[in-house]
Amino acid sequence: MEYDIKDLNLKEIGKKRVLWASRNMPLLNLIKGKFLKEKPFKNLRVSACLHVTTETANLMETLKAGGATVSLCASNPLSTQDDVASYLVSKGISVFAIRGEDKKKYYEHILSCIKNFPNITMDDGADLVSSITAIANNNLSTLNPVIKNWAYKLKKEEKEKLIGNIFGSTEETTTGVIRLKAMAKDGVLPFPVIAVNDAFTKHLFDNRYGTGQSTIDGILRATNILLAGKRVVIAGYGWCGKGVAMRAKGMGAIVYITEVDPVKALEAYMDGFEVLPMEKAAEIGEVFITVTGCKDVLRKEHFLKMKDGAILCNSGHFNVEIDIEALEKISTKKEKIRHETVGYKLKNGKTLFLLGEGRLINLASAEGHPPQVMDLSFANQALSALYLKNNGKKLERKVYSVPEEIDKEIASLKLKTLDIEIDKLTKEQRKYLSSWQEGT
Repeated sequence: MEYDIKDLNLKEIGKKRVLWASRNMPLLNLIKGKFLKEKPFKNLRVSACLHVTTETANLMETLKAGGATVSLCASNPLSTQDDVASYLVSKGISVFAIRGEDKKKYYEHILSCIKNFPNITMDDGADLVSSITAIANNNLSTLNPVIKNWAYKLKKEEKEKLIGNIFGSTEETTTGVIRLKAMAKDGVLPFPVIAVNDAFTKHLFDNRYGTGQSTIDGILRATNILLAGKRVVIAGYGWCGKGVAMRAKGMGAIVYITEVDPVKALEAYMDGFEVLPMEKAAEIGEVFITVTGCKDVLRKEHFLKMKDGAILCNSGHFNVEIDIEALEKISTKKEKIRHETVGYKLKNGKTLFLLGEGRLINLASAEGHPPQVMDLSFANQALSALYLKNNGKKLERKVYSVPEEIDKEIASLKLKTLDIEIDKLTKEQRKYLSSWQEGT
């Protein structure tokens, strides 16, 4: 079994943490038990590009219990928990991930998962699928050099095997879904993809409650600031932005929202937040949090207007939301202050503090989403993978939502694990809801 991790001796520490997360993932444990009996992935290979966390470890073990040969690489250079990687290798799962890995190593690890010649892939940001898509369409110039060099040597029959073997993929994030829909629109997506992020039991909970809590957790671990009374600017009012705004407000922060979508901006206003453009927010904010999925949300003109001591961080998937290159150019000095906190002394004399290198603050500085909410997200991943195994070859090469029956099954099972009962429609109520004749 191949792997590339920091230290295999960390496995006992990782084991305790993975088991702790498992205690709070009862839904995934139900699915794991079912997979263990039925072995739906027997003789199949799964390659996953996900954050290597305790919650992900439980998903990988669930797939392995179902008979899959699993390979895992990191979807972000700062999201790997090295003790978890060690534990998974000890359990027979190939892991290619080291916290703090550089870009070259990051893509070497993605290539290792491609070389697994998977039948199903799982993505968090679409870096794995976009690499396979470029190979499938002979668009090798867009590939990272590490993967490009390998792809150039790939024989025709090997390429056909790589693409032909894949039933489909699942995607965890808003950012990844945007990329994949663009691939489908351009007609280059080589296989069907299920947008796990679009499931109600994913984005209504993971994005809102998971991102909301873990983003604040990451900021506090990195800075130890008091949020009460702080002027917090949140860029983006999607489900992640809503969650962060809700938690920041709950801790006493004065919250401002910036948006480009008029509907979301209006919603933020109706939720009680002040809405304004970033050029104005830059002058009054003390903590800036980007959650847009877009690039250059905070840039040079904003940095120059910010107060001395302003804190900048990102909770969107990629580290492109804060223009770090521009920040470097207008700085005279750069100094690490504390864990994942770097001060940039600007030419105008002010100092701005960047957290987590502009990468996902909840994983760069904290532990990511709590297992209770990832229980829902990874149940979607597991059941969507099963759906692809059974139906992938019959689907078109486009992005699909999680089937409604899976979404509802997950919600029902989660309620069951929480000992929550709900009402059922009577026969007359079902008749009423399915007809049009009965009115006032």
